[in-house]
Amino acid sequence: MRNIEGEDTLTFTEPARKTYTVSEIARILNISKKSAYRLVQQESFHSVRVGRMIRVSKFSFDKWLSQ
Repeated sequence: MRNIEGEDTLTFTEPARKTYTVSEIARILNISKKSAYRLVQQESFHSVRVGRMIRVSKFSFDKWLSQ
């Protein structure tokens, strides 16, 4: 990409996210975090625990959401 002066510039983009947090799931579905945790416990979609954090597979959640 070139700027106004014609010099080459670099642009950086963040890599596409592959997971959601439980808070993000709750916000997307407009439900409480407690209800979102319940969906995770019911294994409605694939999730993994990393230490104390839970991450939900974006692919799995989006597939579940479209059903």
